[in-house]
Amino acid sequence: MKNNILFFTFFLLLFIGCEVKEKKQTKPKLVVGIVIDQMRYDYLTRFYDRYSENGFKRLLNNGFSLENAHYNLIPTYTAVGHSSIYTGTTPSNHGIISNNWYDKFLKKSIYCVDDANYKTIGNDSNDGKKSPHRMYSTTVTDQLKLAQNMNGKTIGIALKDRSAILPAGHTANAAYWYYGKDKGDFISSSFYIDELPKWVLDFNDSDKAESYVKTPWETLYNIETYTNSIVDDNIFEGKFKGESTSTFPHNIPEIKEKNGNLDILKAIPNGNSFTTDFAKAAIIGENLGKNTHTDFLAVSYSSTDYVGHQFGPASKEIEDTYLRLDKDLADLFSFLDQQVGNDKYTIFLTADHAAVHVPAYLQSLKIPAHYLDTKRFRDDILSITQKYFNSKELIENVSNYQVFLDKKKIESLGLNKNKVAEKIAEEIVNFDGIYKAVTAKTLQSSHFSDGIMNSLQNGYNQKFSGDVLMIPFPATLTGGKTGTSHGSGYSYDTHVPILFYGNGIKKGVSKKRYNITDIAPTIANLLKIEAPNSSSGKIVEEALK
Repeated sequence: MKNNILFFTFFLLLFIGCEVKEKKQTKPKLVVGIVIDQMRYDYLTRFYDRYSENGFKRLLNNGFSLENAHYNLIPTYTAVGHSSIYTGTTPSNHGIISNNWYDKFLKKSIYCVDDANYKTIGNDSNDGKKSPHRMYSTTVTDQLKLAQNMNGKTIGIALKDRSAILPAGHTANAAYWYYGKDKGDFISSSFYIDELPKWVLDFNDSDKAESYVKTPWETLYNIETYTNSIVDDNIFEGKFKGESTSTFPHNIPEIKEKNGNLDILKAIPNGNSFTTDFAKAAIIGENLGKNTHTDFLAVSYSSTDYVGHQFGPASKEIEDTYLRLDKDLADLFSFLDQQVGNDKYTIFLTADHAAVHVPAYLQSLKIPAHYLDTKRFRDDILSITQKYFNSKELIENVSNYQVFLDKKKIESLGLNKNKVAEKIAEEIVNFDGIYKAVTAKTLQSSHFSDGIMNSLQNGYNQKFSGDVLMIPFPATLTGGKTGTSHGSGYSYDTHVPILFYGNGIKKGVSKKRYNITDIAPTIANLLKIEAPNSSSGKIVEEALK
């Protein structure tokens, strides 16, 4: 009898323990998606020793890090990256094939989130005529709203419109982005709201943007300690208008009028601090993380991209920007602890793309790197059609390393569009700068299972993409020889951080290959909801409790 009582007691305690454990593993009250614009993975490792314990290191040491995560698509641009993160799929499905692209139906270049059906909320400019209508897949933020019968709140925040709109999805309560110039305010679109809520008006009235451009940009620490970057005075960096050199300190108050007035805030680290301030205001103003249902805050830090484009990955400006961003993140995480509770929210942090070292800098080190002359490139393509088809009128548009054929003209001349495309693809690889070329027909009829051609195929959308697609040599850019850019399928553009942290997340690290499209289904699984409707990613099981 005594043994039976002991046996029963043991299993009762075990059952109660399981019940307690189950209760502890409840859904997060708030999910915070953080996208850092143009963040290379190696910014985590290069600057690790100088980061505080409470910023990036908090996620690295107490969350789950994917060390070998990549974009599995081309092109690696801001709109494409944000869409792919939140839809869990590639442009072949979600439809955002670039930031701007040639619309072969409208016969003009279009911008990813422009929408004349809506008006600006916050001022009388046209900068709020935006929506996510060109993104054809749902996002994980949409799926959360659907799963909760449209309850819970979703808010998107960024300095860039596309970086706020696309993550927030089609069902968001609001997306807010920055209007600089002479205002320094956050605005929105009538797609979401009819007027700015009081907390946004109060934030705009606080003149925070103005306060952030009143002092010069100096290094956070003694510049002599910035040993993870090259010399400050070098020829590979761009300059602000009004500057004679690209060196520290940058006298922001003196040069701001020549650089778009309050627009200059986008291009300095204080833009990230400003974004953090607004994110904190949103958490309080919308009562995020304190509602019955799970809320979602999508935050994108854009200033890193502006700094990277101007100064390049090896610059002291980039090193200083990330040391300052680390402090902004620590501030945000501490705020979340206080407002939501440190066991009640989940974070993922990633980037919309990375970036190549300045090609001119690589060339100075005898590393192969290239610059492509876009005008000569177009002339090269026209020379092909002239040589083989006796016409220079067969090309409608050349952009984003794609050729759009004028099919009506081709038909009127009795030519076959597939033959024209094939000949261009065959011949264009003989010209400087182009490494590979393939026709749309090949991408439709063949399957590339891995490598850069698989990335090109994932970025190809049958309805919207061009007739010939090209891949340049590694480390190739167009434009001037200072600063950097991105867009390729090479590892310097595709390798980005993916960090998970908080409620429902294990502590650990993985060196397995994962794709950017794996974030959305993982978060969906954590929340026990359906993944986005075109999701092609997989759940990162090892990151979840």
